This record gives sequence, structure tokens and C-alpha cells, in this order.
Amino acid sequence: MTRTLVTAAATSYVVNAAFGTAVAAGVVDNSRIRWVHHALFTATASLTVIAVAAGVLERRPAGLALLPALGPLAVLPYAGGRLRRHAVLAGSAAPAYAAALVSVWRSH
Repeated sequence: MTRTLVTAAATSYVVNAAFGTAVAAGVVDNSRIRWVHHALFTATASLTVIAVAAGVLERRPAGLALLPALGPLAVLPYAGGRLRRHAVLAGSAAPAYAAALVSVWRSH
């Protein structure tokens, strides 16, 4: 279960980051679809929390590797939409997702 949840959380994070990057670069106009980025964030945060919980319950290090991502995810909604601050804060969670993916896929 942890493998699936970690992979889903990391995938959601990448999709959300790609969408945010496309908006910031002007490739996507989200003025009428702001809810998409918010929905992706909610999915990412929820999947990450569930993956961490599964890692704790199953005693799998991969789930625990996502713990550092919870900090930026918790602060991000309050950090404002300033591009640089938002991008740096969101990007600071990337190493946790990468470590969790490496851990979960090497363990099988």
C-alpha cells in the first residue's frame, strides 16, 4: 500500500508543479480555472499525509521519507502567491518526494 500511495503523492506533486510552472510561464491561463491548481494541491497534500500514515503503519521508510514534505505543504497556503516565494517553498518539498520514490521502488 505504501508503494502505491508514495507513487500517487509524488505523481500528484509533479503534476501540480508542472501546472504551476505552465501558469507562471504564461503557457496556461488559469484566470478562469484557478480551482484546478487548488484541487491539485489538495490532492497532493492529502495523498502525502495518507502515504506518511501508511508508512508509519507498515513501518516502511519510504512513507517516512515524505515527512519533510509536510512542512512546506502546511505553510504553502499561507505563503501568498508571489511567484518566487511560492516556487521556492513548493520546490523545497521535491527532495522528500524523490527520496521517498527511490526508497519505495528500491525496496521491492
